[in-house]
Amino acid sequence: MTLVSRASLFSSLSTLALLAAPAAAQNQDPPAEQAETTQADVASGDAIIVTGTRRTDRTLAESPVPIDVIGGEALTETGFTEVNRILNQVVPSFNFPQPSITDGTDVLRPATLRGLSPDQTLVLVNGKRRHPSALLNINGSVGRGSAAVDLNTIPPLAIDRIEVLRDGASSQYGSDAIAGVINVQLRRRPGGQFQATYGRYHTSLKDVPTVTGVQLGANGQPVIDADGNFVLIDNGEDRRARDGDTITSALHYGFAVGKTGYLNLTAEYRNREATNRSGYDPRRQFPTVGGLSDPREFTFDRLNHRYGDAETHDLNLFFNAGTELGAAIEFYTFGSYSTREGESAGFFRRANDARNRNFSASTTTFVPFYPTGFLPLITSDIEDYSLAAGVRGTVSGWNWDFSHVYGHNGFDFGVANSFNTSFGAASQTRFDAGGLRFGQHVTNLDVQREFDVGGLHEVSIALGAEHRHENFDIVAGDVQSYAGGPFAAAPFNAPAGAQVFPGFRPANEVDAKRHSWAGYAELDADITENLTVQVAGRYEDYSDFGSTLNGKIAARFAPVEWFALRGSASTGFRAPSLHQQFYSTTSTNNVNGVLLEIGTFPVSSPVAVALGSQPLQPEESKNYSVGLTLTPGEGLNITADWYQVSIDDRIVVTENLQGAAVVALLQGAGFNSITSARFFINGIDTRTRGLDIVGTYRIRDTGFGNFTLTAGYNRNKTRITDRAVLPTLPGLTLFGRVESLRIEQGQPRDKINLGLDWDSGIFGATVRTNRYGDVLVPAATAAGDETLEARWVTDAELRLEGGEGVQFAIGANNVFDVYPSRASVGGVFGTNPYFIPYSSFSPFGFNGRFVYGRMSVRF
Repeated sequence: MTLVSRASLFSSLSTLALLAAPAAAQNQDPPAEQAETTQADVASGDAIIVTGTRRTDRTLAESPVPIDVIGGEALTETGFTEVNRILNQVVPSFNFPQPSITDGTDVLRPATLRGLSPDQTLVLVNGKRRHPSALLNINGSVGRGSAAVDLNTIPPLAIDRIEVLRDGASSQYGSDAIAGVINVQLRRRPGGQFQATYGRYHTSLKDVPTVTGVQLGANGQPVIDADGNFVLIDNGEDRRARDGDTITSALHYGFAVGKTGYLNLTAEYRNREATNRSGYDPRRQFPTVGGLSDPREFTFDRLNHRYGDAETHDLNLFFNAGTELGAAIEFYTFGSYSTREGESAGFFRRANDARNRNFSASTTTFVPFYPTGFLPLITSDIEDYSLAAGVRGTVSGWNWDFSHVYGHNGFDFGVANSFNTSFGAASQTRFDAGGLRFGQHVTNLDVQREFDVGGLHEVSIALGAEHRHENFDIVAGDVQSYAGGPFAAAPFNAPAGAQVFPGFRPANEVDAKRHSWAGYAELDADITENLTVQVAGRYEDYSDFGSTLNGKIAARFAPVEWFALRGSASTGFRAPSLHQQFYSTTSTNNVNGVLLEIGTFPVSSPVAVALGSQPLQPEESKNYSVGLTLTPGEGLNITADWYQVSIDDRIVVTENLQGAAVVALLQGAGFNSITSARFFINGIDTRTRGLDIVGTYRIRDTGFGNFTLTAGYNRNKTRITDRAVLPTLPGLTLFGRVESLRIEQGQPRDKINLGLDWDSGIFGATVRTNRYGDVLVPAATAAGDETLEARWVTDAELRLEGGEGVQFAIGANNVFDVYPSRASVGGVFGTNPYFIPYSSFSPFGFNGRFVYGRMSVRF
């Protein structure tokens, strides 16, 4: 879909919602369950929760497990319009690094909860399982080897609240809920809201000086430093950037349908330009001419890389609807359609780079294909859609709910401004590199009833069954995107495939499917007014690996009204994803005139089996938590929870297995052209321990307005407790130092969230500040390790009510223009820090100050 057609669609939906406005005039005040969740509800603990229990009357304050509730207004009163970035501001145990130069991960970035993997957190929408993306994050970023749900497809304006359950819940919801559950509840109340936000980065790159030229020696030639690079002249001032212009327009409208129905529509369009936080490249760019530097070296633009946010264009559409079919039956449906076009960059290829050689024009001398070098680009086209429908009602005292959800995500790769060196002048410069597809069907039947049991205060029993069907596909790209051309063979030995992202081959194509059945039971009982006990169990059977049985017990004891103890113990699991079982990509490298295959192989492939791979088994966890809740005064709530999550058979990607032993084993199995391979294994056991403290204090009618103060603290530590060994290669390192330390120390050890919301008459303000703890950026040896030191990042916003539902706001994210620690030359990135100055491991990104304005109209 083109940008013009998307804009037209957005305009049409806006017009439709405005034309439907008269229907809203027929509505009465919405019932309590349709009213918007406010900060006051959250602060008081009176918000009804629907996550972690299937009871219909459980409040946040009464929950036996820790839950964060983020109201809709907290999601829209910020300069960021992506859900992952917003949650990173307000949930202490949530981490959202923003990597760059990581292929598809640049435009579909994963987030984590409690320091665990992105795919170990279950995402629900309206209590129903949300499908993950088709993209497998396979490069060197946090979440490597996982496929995550793309929360950024959900417009904040469509959300009533988000409930974040910080506890293992596989026994209640099934696979993936090891770290917890994020449940997005959509708006269903009448009324409309239009919101437009514009912002851009106004920043100075910390410790990246502005370069004005190349230093020349007495001979008129560039001065060369100890690393063999040119010495550049700088003016002593940090480089300034004004980029990343982002325009987001969103419209939400809810109205009545007949006497009992409702329909809520949300449309969001976001146009985000790329950011660039690269430094100046001091390397020689052109071949020498008669032993002298090419004159173009003196005028070349040395900001030749693009390191930062990808350029993206997003269209997100959501609807949420329902109506009564009879006295005790309701039909409901909700769904979404999203597209995202992205463009990100790889590493710059210099004019004198061997990968830039035009073999058609040069057989003995070097002639570049791109005369001044080139920056290859990865383009992405993502299509995501979902549709849910169900009926629910009451019969003989039982509340029942029958539903079906289908979700699909497609991720197509393209390559631009590049070429396949092995084809010479006949090479394309744009390529279709193929794509990934993932689809998921989920059918649920849930029943729940409350009973009067002698001697007990209140008892709720829930039973349910689920069937899930999933499929994963890989689609091949253009022939030139992966193939070796006429110059791939000796004596030229040119590399094959489109540079920056070789395409998927026909041999990589797969159409994998599986299904599973599950049944669960849940008992939630108020034994007395002071004691609540919850017990749950779930059995699941998968067509690919077998069955699993998990259980949970949780309790809350409140000896006095203002103090309670709570705790839980549970087992959990995460089924190996189809991505991890069947993902395949290979590239051809020329080594000493011989074409060799290097790549990622499915665990069941003959190559992986020859190296000792085994069918993947589910990750298994044991979760424990104990905590307390305090409400010592009106409007003041404090919770503290300690937790431990032990995971056995955690699924990871091996190192690139290579060397004489690997080659000998592969040749013995008949694979003479493969020298390096990697695949997924149940490779490690881990233990994560942490502490969450969350406090909220609401002060009303002070004479200076109303105040809401929030504070959150998370401390988290993960350790690898055991490692797998391949029986065929017992001395080989399967999971090396860099990847091990990325899991153990690649996310903040601790994080603090502090917030202040104030409103008085027509004025309002929000100030948030977050401290992100130390993060280790590991190298091959300890001598090269670098530490991103702890940083405070502050956001501020001022609002003005203009009357008639109109609100204006101005603000800044990262007001004080804070950057992560500067990478040092010779450390983790070798000489790259000259032009890649900041690590992608930074938990708050590396873009600097974002200044914005927003207009909102409620009607």
